[in-house]
Amino acid sequence: MQKSLSQKTVLLIGASRGLGFAMVEEYLKRGWRVIATGRADSINNLRRIAGALDGMLDIEVVDITLPEQIAALRSRLEGRRIDLLFVNAGVKNDDGETIADVSTEEFVRVMVTNSLSPMRVIEAFQDLVPSTGTIGVMSSGQGSLTNNTNGNYDVYRASKAALNMLMRSFAARHANDPRTLLLMAPGWVRTDMGGPQARLSIEESIPNLLNTIQAHEGSPGLHYLDYLGRVVPW
Repeated sequence: MQKSLSQKTVLLIGASRGLGFAMVEEYLKRGWRVIATGRADSINNLRRIAGALDGMLDIEVVDITLPEQIAALRSRLEGRRIDLLFVNAGVKNDDGETIADVSTEEFVRVMVTNSLSPMRVIEAFQDLVPSTGTIGVMSSGQGSLTNNTNGNYDVYRASKAALNMLMRSFAARHANDPRTLLLMAPGWVRTDMGGPQARLSIEESIPNLLNTIQAHEGSPGLHYLDYLGRVVPW
């Protein structure tokens, strides 16, 4: 794969497994330079593919729930141009746990990981993204208030709804920003997190999700979309 001065760079936060790792592989196939992050104990898959890629994949270790690690990574990437900043990191609690029985500690863990920490990353790294660039985060259709008609997955839904609201606040504070802002819903995908009963394979979700991100390049403002480019209701 030939390197080019015009080659685009994506920073993928939370890319060591599942959807994030699939995004790494797909962007590499499409000729992008990729900076992929994961926690120290989770980057073996990234290391496995990096050796044969002639510098196309850089691996960085960061736990985004720790502000000092976000700051250290920001310092290491000083001066880099990031055409796409995409935050994928996320967790869930037990599927059967409702707001009535979740512990305070578990509630805080999910909210900090899924809502607060992605926004800290965006605030820290957004100045590396040029005016023609894109800032995106992996949301979920379960973050939609309108679509919540069955009441399951209380805590996970709340964390994604909070993330959506925080991104909307970010967009409001940057109302004249020409960059594209995306909240992406990948669909219910068969991963360790999504489970074996999920409707979509990674191959059905991720290439389409990347196509949707690409299709919205140069479209200012905040867009809440699914992997096929359909608008998700707030």
